[in-house]
Amino acid sequence: MFPYKTIFQLNRKSKQALYLQLSNQFIALIKERKLMPETKLPGSRTLSELLSVHRKTVVACYEELLLQGWVESIPKKGTFINANLPELHQQGFLPKTEISPINNIGFQFYKDKSLERKPIKKEIGFMSLNDGVSDARLTPTEDLARTYRRICSKKEIYKEMSYGSLFGNEKLRITLADYLNKTRGLNINKNNILITRGSQMGIYLSSKLLLNEGDIIVVGQTNYGSADTNFLQRTTNLVRVSVDENGLFTDEIEQICKKKPIKAVYVTSHHHHPTTVTLSAERRIHLLNLSKKYNFAIIEDDYDYDFNYNHSPILPLASHDTNGNVIYIGSVCKTVAPVFRVGYVVAPKEFVNEAANQRRFIDRQGDALLELTFEDFIKSGDLDRHIKKVMKVYKARRDLFCQLLKEHFRTFFSFETPKGGMAVWITLDKKYSWKTVAEVAQKHKLEIGEWQRYDLAKLGHNSIRMGFATYNEEEMYELINRLSKTMNEVIQI
Repeated sequence: MFPYKTIFQLNRKSKQALYLQLSNQFIALIKERKLMPETKLPGSRTLSELLSVHRKTVVACYEELLLQGWVESIPKKGTFINANLPELHQQGFLPKTEISPINNIGFQFYKDKSLERKPIKKEIGFMSLNDGVSDARLTPTEDLARTYRRICSKKEIYKEMSYGSLFGNEKLRITLADYLNKTRGLNINKNNILITRGSQMGIYLSSKLLLNEGDIIVVGQTNYGSADTNFLQRTTNLVRVSVDENGLFTDEIEQICKKKPIKAVYVTSHHHHPTTVTLSAERRIHLLNLSKKYNFAIIEDDYDYDFNYNHSPILPLASHDTNGNVIYIGSVCKTVAPVFRVGYVVAPKEFVNEAANQRRFIDRQGDALLELTFEDFIKSGDLDRHIKKVMKVYKARRDLFCQLLKEHFRTFFSFETPKGGMAVWITLDKKYSWKTVAEVAQKHKLEIGEWQRYDLAKLGHNSIRMGFATYNEEEMYELINRLSKTMNEVIQI
């Protein structure tokens, strides 16, 4: 007789019901061919006595096996292993543990090397030079949690918990339209807004609607790497133009337009990514005029509009667009915290409608409860109060960071103090390479990150972004100390 008593191991302290433990072990034995097809199983009373469990446990186990098709019940004869089960051909080298992670793959799929990114090192004791990220510790979590709980406790909230609009929560779209009209000088209503899961989704949807194989999109010679990747995924022709202290060189864009049709220009007008420079008023007007004359779209990624330290924020291109050429993309992710994936695309109604149709197939709809929370957060004035609070903190951190860079790295780095944003664009003396710096920095528990992605055009500018917003004063001194040790070692190589 099969050794049921010794082979089954039941854990009465487990959260999993005994009958499920028993049925799962039966299934494992059947798959391993230790219990062969047509094998008769012991009666429920017999097995319950062998395993010292209640008979109902065995009955429930057999019912579960029957429902899943592993066994068949023949009246007046008993319960038998299904006679028609095919043999399962498993790799012999897979570990036979209770939980066996599958590290091998039995099928082919397409991989895209261009999408691979080096993971951020989060080992204990390591510090990272990031791209310019907000300090999550400043997030008003208690205020947001209180609002979220209040919204969830409303009697009618169940109406928001089923399938909703592809465009995002209507209340948020109405409130956001009013907010953007007041703060960005736009002239829109809810029909011009699609709520997204951050600006990345907005860039993805815009490129999908605008670009086909062979189409031309113009970007800066230095540009936001993730945007470049999005556009290249559409197998487009990426045409790069110069970037100087006044932003994208629009005269070059005009020369391109005279020779061949372009579909779009991508621009981070407020603080160019990665260099942080602002697109001048003259070039803003020139670019808008070109878009009207040559009928191309302007994808305006306004990723950090709220963070400007020397003067009031400059109104976006979208605020001056009277011809419907600008697709305006933004988010509250950087303003509050990256974890809150609430962004938006602002564009003519027809474009927004099609973007919503496309969005259906990658993300049926957003998080209505989170969107309602941010609707309240904006409408109550809490967002503006939060921005004013963190602006003071980030300005102080920018000033300290730039001061320390000047004091300790004059012979290594050159940079301009940024007018806004959360990062400094730093150029390393050509005598040194970021590759060497990154390697040496590891010894001092400092992660430089993917320095290569700042020069996708292979210009050899030897520059990267260094974020300052994440670190408080104590952490910043430690960061500078590690960077100083790194550079002092680099000059010895």
